[in-house]
Amino acid sequence: MRKGYGLTCVWLFSIIFYKDCCNLRQWCGNKKEIKVKINFTKQTIMDLDFPKKGLKYYRDIKEKGLSIYITSNEIITFFVRKRIEGKDERVIIGSFPERSIESARKQARVIKGLIAQGINPNDKKNTLRQEITFKELFVDYMERYSKQEKRTWKGDENDINRFLNHWFNKKISTITNNEIRLLHEKIKINNGLYQANRVLVKIRAIYNKALEWGWQGVNPTNCIKKFKEKSRDRFLQVDEFPRFWDAVMKEENSAPRDYVILSLLTGARKSNVLSMCWDDVHLERGQWRIPETKNGEPLTVSLPQLAINILAIRKETSTNEWVFPSLTSKSGHLEEPKRAWKRILKRADIKDLRIHDLRRTLGSWQAATGATTAIIGKSLGHKNKNTTAIYERLNLDPVKQAVERATDAMIETFGTEEEIIKKLKLHNS
Repeated sequence: MRKGYGLTCVWLFSIIFYKDCCNLRQWCGNKKEIKVKINFTKQTIMDLDFPKKGLKYYRDIKEKGLSIYITSNEIITFFVRKRIEGKDERVIIGSFPERSIESARKQARVIKGLIAQGINPNDKKNTLRQEITFKELFVDYMERYSKQEKRTWKGDENDINRFLNHWFNKKISTITNNEIRLLHEKIKINNGLYQANRVLVKIRAIYNKALEWGWQGVNPTNCIKKFKEKSRDRFLQVDEFPRFWDAVMKEENSAPRDYVILSLLTGARKSNVLSMCWDDVHLERGQWRIPETKNGEPLTVSLPQLAINILAIRKETSTNEWVFPSLTSKSGHLEEPKRAWKRILKRADIKDLRIHDLRRTLGSWQAATGATTAIIGKSLGHKNKNTTAIYERLNLDPVKQAVERATDAMIETFGTEEEIIKKLKLHNS
């Protein structure tokens, strides 16, 4: 009797210990995905804060297993996470608000039903159907790739909806090489060759993804070449500088005014300057660290003295994490100030100058003051396989010196640094 009782206790203890181990293993595997339980409504989701980095997770109270994750790029995605065949699997449902909450809940129930039958929804989802419409492929491309991997996913979404929506109901196998060629030529006539080439590249990428995901077809963009593009070489000339600078200084709105000046002095891309935040600016070191550039890599920008002074002036009155805050934009920071830019060009009587040309202007003036190609590439964050090895051996000292020489030369065309700072302070007071 005692022996049987002892064996029963050991058996019960083993089961309890095994369950505890499983729970601990599951918790350890998911410890980065700390989910807060909330009732999913349109308002509660829209009121959630976006993370500065990484992801945030929330679990629905009403539908067990349904969760969302939120990215720093302001993307909200519904998903179901379950253990399938001993592995943690995340089944993506779709993005909010394109997918409604009720629709996501219904789909979560379907997914859980499939799992209960021993079916892995991801196995079915990852194999692309052969007879799929272009719209279905486009949605897959956006959800599975573009929104997950590309910072410029909104450009994909806008261009496809604008130029290719007439193909949405067509099967992807019925879209021909000749149709794409004719569309490529039509967009060139109506919208320019650069836009035509961008659309062609997007179509090619979408079909390449279809092939990667198991579609047994041929990419219809094969043998269609992009139109030859001319390299733009526009930058501010010496005779334009005084007029341009005078027009910038007369801009009454300090945010776009300072944004234009810093774009000129740093040569950084407009998206990086617009989203500059104080945590990345180190005035004492004269450096600005861009966490992620267009190349997907960080970049440390050497700030010339005038840029440091302008940032110091803005810092004095700043109450926001952004250097150029905005109360109206969704991002919280200044978006491209097109109206202010038009006012500046009109006052300066300058035509055919884009904000991106300011980036080229700094590089041109660096070259004119003796900087090497490698140093110019390093300062502007260019990524070129032929010069990467040289960049890696460079430190920031010669880069900083080259930037200082170039900006000093530019400043000499329209005044002294002391005069500029005095005018800026006067405008801000």
